[in-house]
Amino acid sequence: MRAMVLAAPRARLRMEERPDPIPGEGQIRVRVSACGVCRTDLHVVDAELPDIRYPIVPGHEIVGRIDLIGPNVATHARGDRVGIPWLGFTCGSCRFCREGMENLCDRPLFTGYTRDGGYATHAVADARYAFPLGEAGDDWAIAPLLCAGLIGWRSLVLAGQAERLGIYGFGAAGHIIAQVAVWQGRSVHAFTRRGDVAAQDLARRLGAVWAGASDEMPDTPLDAAIIYAPAGELVPAALRAVRKGGRVVCAGIHMSDIPSFPYDLLWQERQLISVANLTRQDGLDFLRIAPRAGVRTETTAFPLDQANEVLDMLRNGQILGAAVLRP
Repeated sequence: MRAMVLAAPRARLRMEERPDPIPGEGQIRVRVSACGVCRTDLHVVDAELPDIRYPIVPGHEIVGRIDLIGPNVATHARGDRVGIPWLGFTCGSCRFCREGMENLCDRPLFTGYTRDGGYATHAVADARYAFPLGEAGDDWAIAPLLCAGLIGWRSLVLAGQAERLGIYGFGAAGHIIAQVAVWQGRSVHAFTRRGDVAAQDLARRLGAVWAGASDEMPDTPLDAAIIYAPAGELVPAALRAVRKGGRVVCAGIHMSDIPSFPYDLLWQERQLISVANLTRQDGLDFLRIAPRAGVRTETTAFPLDQANEVLDMLRNGQILGAAVLRP
């Protein structure tokens, strides 16, 4: 197999030839056909997440077909097309797992972070955490759904029944969840980097009723806002934009420091909450909803050996929609 490997903090990924991995008990091996490039991959590469063990193969929006099955797997067959997400294993025995909050498991494994991911020709995964995808849709178009879509869905659910919804950061997750929100009958307000006309135009094409810079106020108070950009300074801006009793959802796994802000922005029962990972039920729910909502991902595909260049583009805000690597 071939893989793009991160050998040290903030290093450039390097292409390596490795022996083909052998799945263990309860595991499957997938021949990767597409792997989305997620902002969380940047947090791994830039050493912004704790306890990274090197070397590691990034990537957790994996689409491929099973080509080898380990012992005691009865849920999948060779040739099945599956999706492998960020959450790769939970212990099943800690308090959070027992209480239906496996996304907060005390002893989890994460694809492309604490176990090798999909910037490769092959990946091994726990069969219980591989979603069946069926045969509809192109692999490269589905890949961004495996994290941007799933985390986007969880954050949308946590936003409640907000009729007027703000989306801060109109990238991979934002452009997917905007389509779901419009399908649900919500009014979407899209916030982008100042001067990002392309992203604002995309938001309007996808049904947003308003699009502007993240330091602007919307044309009406919002019922809720979701922040996908990893920028702490957006928290006060979003609180300022929501009405009394409104909710701000921070959807990223990492965010720069939140600046101090006056209590008045939080007062009147505004809420500030975060999203952590996802549950398998989130994945099943969203993968049923996405085709019903007519979700179409805006994707650009790149060869696997261009992973470093694609990460640079993502870091600099030069990706419209989502990027996907194809081995």
